[in-house]
Amino acid sequence: MSPSEEKVLWDEFTRTRSLQARDSLVLKYLPLIKYVIARMSVTPPVGLDYEDILSFGVFGLLDAVDKFDASKGFVFQTYAIPRIRGAILDELRKCDWFSRSGREKVQKLNKAVEKVLRDKGEVDDEAVMSELGFSEAEYYEVQDLASRGYVTSLDDTTPLDDGDVSIEATLADDRPGASEYLDEESEKQELTEALSELPEREKQMLSLYYYEGLTLKEIGQVMGVSESRVSQIHGKALTLLRAKMRAKLNM
Repeated sequence: MSPSEEKVLWDEFTRTRSLQARDSLVLKYLPLIKYVIARMSVTPPVGLDYEDILSFGVFGLLDAVDKFDASKGFVFQTYAIPRIRGAILDELRKCDWFSRSGREKVQKLNKAVEKVLRDKGEVDDEAVMSELGFSEAEYYEVQDLASRGYVTSLDDTTPLDDGDVSIEATLADDRPGASEYLDEESEKQELTEALSELPEREKQMLSLYYYEGLTLKEIGQVMGVSESRVSQIHGKALTLLRAKMRAKLNM
């Protein structure tokens, strides 16, 4: 489908809200669901398979198509990706794919990182491990959990009059117009500052994942580490970013 044909289809759907036009748009954007799943590093829980996760993503895509306002000139993919991801996570939560003990460990990690950041003005692994009372192996385990099960600040939404948009949308698309999704320019500035304060390795991790669109396996090849180690770095980067954003919001 050419850009002109796509515009005609959006114009038709906006005007008529017909099921035929909506179905045509959904079919066009179905590859977005596979793109999102490939970057989520999610293992289906017992009783579900890959096709189930795909179907969860369809819920998010349908919601995005129904709520997107094409007349504003924004990029649909930027708008749809966080909704697809959110729909998948919502359904997985219903299946209790992330255990209570896992959630408790991640919450404990978050609190420890925030406390170390308040007390020392910076975060290092040894200080966090000491605060948690964890061994190095336990610490890396919870970092991996944070990567796989963490609904991070990158998934948090900014309320708008016509819906919500995730902070990740501002990371995923810095083309002209994309930043206008933010309700307040200061929010984007705070996120940018928090990102700039991360250690170089964690910044590289987030850049490759959210800007370049690489999978964890591909990032491991770039960084010269295993996929499991990349997952741990990812979890640490998200935990640090969350702590720094919370600190800035509480200033």
